[in-house]
Amino acid sequence: MNIPIHILVAEDDNDISRLLCSIIKKSGYIPQPAYSGTEALLYLEQRPWSMLLLDLMLPGMTGEELLQQFDRRDDMPVIIISAKGEPHTKVSALRGGADDFITKPFDVAEVSARIDSHLRLYARIAQPALPTVQRHKGLVLDRDAMSVTADGAEIALTAREFEIVSLLLSAPKKVFTKSNLYESVWREPFCGDDNTVNVHMSNLRSKLAKAAPGSEFIETIWGMGYRLKP
Repeated sequence: MNIPIHILVAEDDNDISRLLCSIIKKSGYIPQPAYSGTEALLYLEQRPWSMLLLDLMLPGMTGEELLQQFDRRDDMPVIIISAKGEPHTKVSALRGGADDFITKPFDVAEVSARIDSHLRLYARIAQPALPTVQRHKGLVLDRDAMSVTADGAEIALTAREFEIVSLLLSAPKKVFTKSNLYESVWREPFCGDDNTVNVHMSNLRSKLAKAAPGSEFIETIWGMGYRLKP
């Protein structure tokens, strides 16, 4: 199954926000509305996004200020949707990190087509290539050999457990929520059922503890998720 596409919609007008979210849902993607620049920034800091639809005239923090604040522009397309259609505004936004600019009032079919177009483009140019060997302290994953060792002892893992280890190793300092883990490893939308992730994490940690009794590789950050132990 394809990885779910999550699109953040930073728009303070309720009617326009609902319309944009409806367009996104009809295309099979998952929208998340944010009604101010500060709220949008909080969402951007919480998780990776597939795309940002951004109004410029937002309360709390303008769209232009938001573009300067977050650092994920290389990881996702940003489409400005704004009533500020002056040429200098468009040029400034595009030079500031936006990938496209749609002027309000907009055509629904055009917005849908541009969203699809930018997602296709980024899918081709922004695919992360995992290194062949990933390591953190005594935990080593070799993707070519499909092996994982803990303090030198090889561990027999299931395919899901292998991908969980790879995901954690991809960002050792990051706290991965259960939603992050499920959607990245199972490649399905997370519906709030913690049991699947809990069982796999418990089995994985048991295998790691058996292979390397004197070491602890994964820690639980209560109320947040999991990460590799520093």
